[in-house]
Amino acid sequence: MDKTEIQNLIKELIEKTTISVGKVSVDEDKPATLKSNGDKTTWFSVEVSQPHYFWERGGEALFALNHLVRRIIENKLHPISSALETEGKKEGLGILIDINGFQKKRIENIHAIAHMMAERSRYFKSNIEVDPMPAFERRIVHEFLSDATDLKTESQGEGLSRRVVIKYIGSI
Repeated sequence: MDKTEIQNLIKELIEKTTISVGKVSVDEDKPATLKSNGDKTTWFSVEVSQPHYFWERGGEALFALNHLVRRIIENKLHPISSALETEGKKEGLGILIDINGFQKKRIENIHAIAHMMAERSRYFKSNIEVDPMPAFERRIVHEFLSDATDLKTESQGEGLSRRVVIKYIGSI
């Protein structure tokens, strides 16, 4: 699917919720905050009249929209393999839908938390546990701190209590 088809799909799905869509655009200027199998993530910015429906409960409806669009695209690209997931690997679609800037603000907040906790780990020369967060947010923390030579990140815990631990390993 090309970007225009994806834009139309996003617009159609949102309009089925009776929320009017102002504009759906592809943001090429977004920072590479997420890497999808080494590729850049394509951001689709959507302007809607009532964004609070997507932002409520921590953006639950926005996450669902992102998931739904990815699954529809997967089924159109690989109808048989998406059901069977060949070789146990799932192909990453580097797509992120942002409604009225919600995702951008959220990622910036996660970057700020990761930076603050990394500095705390360096200052105290110890391991720092970040509050539990969903897999998407943990991935952002891991990728944000991936270039730090004196820190190592890993996820610990299970289920809803899974969290990132930032480990100080000293300068290498």
